[in-house]
Amino acid sequence: MSGPGGPPKIASSTATRAPAPRRFPALFPSLRGFRASWIPADLLAGALLAAIAVPEQLATARLAGMPVQTGLYAFAAGSLAFAVFGVNRFMSVGADSTIAPIFAGSIAVAVARDGHEYAEMAGLVALVAGLTLVLVGVLRAGWVADLLSTPVTVGILAGISAHIVVGQLPSILGIAAPQGWLVYRFFDELRALPHANLYAVAIGASVFAVTFVGERLSPRIPSALVALVGSGFAVVFLHLQAKGVATLQPLPTALPAIALPWSTDTAAVLHAIPIGVIVALTCIVQTATVVRVFATSDPEGDDLARDFAGVGAGSIAAAFVGAFAVDSSPPRTAIVQEAGGKSQLASVVAVAIVAAFVLLGSSSAAYLPEAALGGVLLFIATRIFKLGAMRDIARRSGFEVMTVIAGALLVIVFPIETGMVGAIMLSLGLGIYQIARPPSTELLRLKGTTIWWPPTGDGDVEKVPGIVVFSPAAPISFTNGHYIAERLMATVAAEQPGVKLVVIEAATVIYVDYTGSGILMQAVTALRSQGIDVAVARLSDRRAQAAAQRCGLIDAIGSDHVFKSVYEAITALG
Repeated sequence: MSGPGGPPKIASSTATRAPAPRRFPALFPSLRGFRASWIPADLLAGALLAAIAVPEQLATARLAGMPVQTGLYAFAAGSLAFAVFGVNRFMSVGADSTIAPIFAGSIAVAVARDGHEYAEMAGLVALVAGLTLVLVGVLRAGWVADLLSTPVTVGILAGISAHIVVGQLPSILGIAAPQGWLVYRFFDELRALPHANLYAVAIGASVFAVTFVGERLSPRIPSALVALVGSGFAVVFLHLQAKGVATLQPLPTALPAIALPWSTDTAAVLHAIPIGVIVALTCIVQTATVVRVFATSDPEGDDLARDFAGVGAGSIAAAFVGAFAVDSSPPRTAIVQEAGGKSQLASVVAVAIVAAFVLLGSSSAAYLPEAALGGVLLFIATRIFKLGAMRDIARRSGFEVMTVIAGALLVIVFPIETGMVGAIMLSLGLGIYQIARPPSTELLRLKGTTIWWPPTGDGDVEKVPGIVVFSPAAPISFTNGHYIAERLMATVAAEQPGVKLVVIEAATVIYVDYTGSGILMQAVTALRSQGIDVAVARLSDRRAQAAAQRCGLIDAIGSDHVFKSVYEAITALG
């Protein structure tokens, strides 16, 4: 049959068709387009990643309050799960020092108070965190990452670094770990300084120094591994175990038992849920940062939601093998990228090397001093304490450095999960305040133009007699409707007598809700009762247009009083 106005359409199996859009495969999406030429680079990146990861994962497991081998289990589970489900080609997933203190402190409180099993609680938290991340990925709710401002995030990291330092000082000093509030523990540790084991102190300080200097020379140098190996030799040749230096136990060579991370203890489950959600939110923020900083060159290779789900799958897998929640790692991801890694094959290679280490070198862990792992964690604490970012915030944004301090104090002063919630609420509160108190202002005309601009203070702008142009500078909603209306009426009152026309410049109004429109309609009625006409200009956002029409704001102002520019409104009505 012939289509209207054209030749007949002919069905043919040989007809030219537009190429089907490329889709990610359901599994192993980072391997899309894989080429054999990538293999050497991925092998090298994987070897370097393993050298960096082994000491870090062992140390992070101690930070999490778990047996050190579970750090390696977490690395294997997180890396393999992300390789299967994640998209980013460089991202390294495993045990992470940012989230470990968050759930470790909370789990310890639950164990002491209710008698829960620590490992069981860690698995439950990992499961909750993983399911939350998968849900966020499926719903494509990556915007959740934007709920935490950078200053608050920097403050949270500073507080976490304080927890790491205080938590590792007993291992480095060779003293018994005190209990209680962080600040009290710190002062107890200071009082115990005269009883410190100087050999342990020397080992911790040396490992820290070697790791710190090596990182400064090149992140690709496995300085932490070199330092740990050196500390092991020191234990053997200087007989430090006989001198009171505590060491680890040999790593078990058996595969971890796979079990469902669930509990019939309702109290344990209820306690794990809020901790897991907080851990998931931290993972969301960090993963979003990693994806944005270490984006792939392929625009189709960056899918934040899919990467959230990949990290979540890693936490779920870690829970099933008796480990704990995992997260993406900015430093390890940087190593993979800088080493020339091309795909997640690098992470798979790293897991294979770690497995070989466990099988062949597990007994060597018996010579690894606890103080050495403490030194590695002290270095990690300095890495997440973003002093440079604090300076930048103080220089560029002044008062926002106070939110850095507030975020840090909340995490330090309160139990860490409570402090995290408080810091999140602080970030949300600041965001709501900025919406509730927008910089609504009168606009003036740039001399010799038809452009309306905020007052500049340099004489380039001028008032037009009888006309007030007002910019709300925000969506108009229940949070700020009264404030905007009050600022509008105050601006008009300051120009009286003689005001004949008010133009609301609405370029920044991207939405109008029912409450906000009602408040603004009352202001319009009040102005017109004073003989002042009211118009709207530049309401360009379609969602805002539809909402203003639906809520009755357009009818109240009059459709003939809605214009595309301030100049057009003044020309028509002024």
